[in-house]
Amino acid sequence: MSILRKLLDDIPVPQVVRIRQKFDATKLENPVETLQEELKKPGGIDRIQPGQQVAVAVGSRGIANIAAFTRATVDAIKAAGAHPYIVPCMGSHGGATDAGQKEVLHHLGIDEETMGVPVRSSMEVVKLGELPNGLPVYVDQIASTADAIVVINRVKPHTAFRGRIESGIMKMIAIGLGKQKGAEACHQMGFKYMAENVPAMAKIMLDKLPIVFGVALVENAYDQTCRIEVLPAEEIEAREPALLEEAKARLPKILFDQIDVLVIDYIGKNISGDGMDPNVTGRYPTEYAHGGPDVSKMVVLDLTPETKGNANGVGTSDFTTQRLVDKMDRPATYANGLTSTVCAPTKIATTLENQLYTIKAAVKTCNILDYTTCRLVRIRNTLHLGEIEISVNLLEEARKHPDIEILTEPYDLPFNEKGDLFE
Repeated sequence: MSILRKLLDDIPVPQVVRIRQKFDATKLENPVETLQEELKKPGGIDRIQPGQQVAVAVGSRGIANIAAFTRATVDAIKAAGAHPYIVPCMGSHGGATDAGQKEVLHHLGIDEETMGVPVRSSMEVVKLGELPNGLPVYVDQIASTADAIVVINRVKPHTAFRGRIESGIMKMIAIGLGKQKGAEACHQMGFKYMAENVPAMAKIMLDKLPIVFGVALVENAYDQTCRIEVLPAEEIEAREPALLEEAKARLPKILFDQIDVLVIDYIGKNISGDGMDPNVTGRYPTEYAHGGPDVSKMVVLDLTPETKGNANGVGTSDFTTQRLVDKMDRPATYANGLTSTVCAPTKIATTLENQLYTIKAAVKTCNILDYTTCRLVRIRNTLHLGEIEISVNLLEEARKHPDIEILTEPYDLPFNEKGDLFE
């Protein structure tokens, strides 16, 4: 590493200030109570019959209140006299194993003890049919035996394509309930056709499976629930586009259009399917999505504990740390690329010995004449953008922005003796 130190030792890291970005904070004050009332509406729990075996499909995302929402749904099904159980609904996540997917739910607070019902996990699937283009349509074998199926998911912009239907209940049905085989089939022809294939597969599944309703969730920019709708199965496709537009409008963002260096402390599957949300970073794994800031160089420093070593997304960055690479579960990470057919995010970015040199490398290569003018932004992750750090070179722009509050005086980033910002 001595030659790298020689190249980087004299590269300055700019001073920063902490700022608060202000977004629309509209939220539900009692989200669980709201869900309980929604479930009582026509087309909800009234479709559950006493004695039925009901599969409740729950995914892997870091959704606000997901454990409480799942428990409320399970309890309402029990109160109707039926017998609910939970099925992991997450394509190839959790290393594409039944134990791994069960473990993902456990880390979200969803297990047999907390929910009071069985969690039945399997990667076995049943083929339901084919699309006109020949793609097979699969469903989780355990869910396929249920008398009724309920799907819970957040509606939000997808990270790799644009369409009327992106990430929500329809995608959860097509890819989540399809397990690894279904996810693989849906991605087989690439993201160019995902906007067509996701709803097409979901419609076949809605037609052939006893899906009774979906619980659609929308969050504000602070990762808080702002809308809950229980959608009868026949209304899911028609209603989801409007919920998607609301979700897009509420998406948190970095309030600067051009950034020389973006530093992200943590990436992980609990943050985004891509480790960090490209809608926030402006770095997309495909050419079929767009938006966000213009970022010259991007750095990721570490993995969340919840991601269990899955470093999908690290390849989208330019630089990373040896610490992150040492934590990487390569089979779990590569399974994402092999399933989605998008392998660039699973590559290992240029790796430096510590966080200091990783950031210095980004400053050195961000293509500016004077390193001291670097426009640097540091965020904890792409879910939490309320308070972030910006370099002093962004201060003038920040002072003029009506939705930015400057919280501190300039200070040096607090690297320890190991050259790290945090352990």
